[in-house]
Amino acid sequence: MSFKDHFSASSAGYAAYRPTYPHTLVDYLASLCARTDVALDVGCGTGQLSVLLADRFTRVIATDASAQQIEKAEPHARVEYRVAPAENSGLPDQSVDLITAAQAAHWFDLPAFYAEARRVGKPGAVLALITYGVVQADPDIDPVIQHFYKAVLGAHWPPERRHVEVGYRSLEFPFHELTAPPMAIEVDWRASDLIGYADTWSAVRAAEKALGRAPIEAFKRDLIEAWRDPEMRRIIRFPLSLRVAKL
Repeated sequence: MSFKDHFSASSAGYAAYRPTYPHTLVDYLASLCARTDVALDVGCGTGQLSVLLADRFTRVIATDASAQQIEKAEPHARVEYRVAPAENSGLPDQSVDLITAAQAAHWFDLPAFYAEARRVGKPGAVLALITYGVVQADPDIDPVIQHFYKAVLGAHWPPERRHVEVGYRSLEFPFHELTAPPMAIEVDWRASDLIGYADTWSAVRAAEKALGRAPIEAFKRDLIEAWRDPEMRRIIRFPLSLRVAKL
């Protein structure tokens, strides 16, 4: 299975605008682990989750198949970034306490990734697939976002996106699954932040190739008009979905 690279071209925007995960997520995952020596963050992108894991784990190894993503990743003294596919980390057998894949597992060859997780995980290591779905906002601006996401970009989303939309419930997960508590990412954004985030979507890149920038520019105008004061901060919410198990 070849690596589908939808993100290298927008790695700078990804680093700037992708939302940060809540500390409650990292605290929950660490609480499940017998030890917190080594975490492996697979498909790490620019390190949004990796640097948070370093608050609770002595060492974090963060891998991504995209060299451009790794190049833009946030430096941290306890995070070691590596260019590597999800299915072949290059780590020793039984060497990690936690394996995470945040907003990434729908791109993996899952059977091969699960085999790799079983190989590198210590006995009882924790595996967590994490995703956040369609952004939620207040009634002033949510209709503009949903129209752009569904009506304008609908045909341009890669088929893997459906797994995100259903909270990874459609993914094979051949483990005894733990029930995770409800969690969400909440950010306090200006209009420019939301526009920058939307511009990292893989469907925007595909729409650009097919239609040019006109639909994206129309979304920007409509959003700013609905926002009224584009410098005003609004709460934007991303509900989290987790698939968690002990290996």
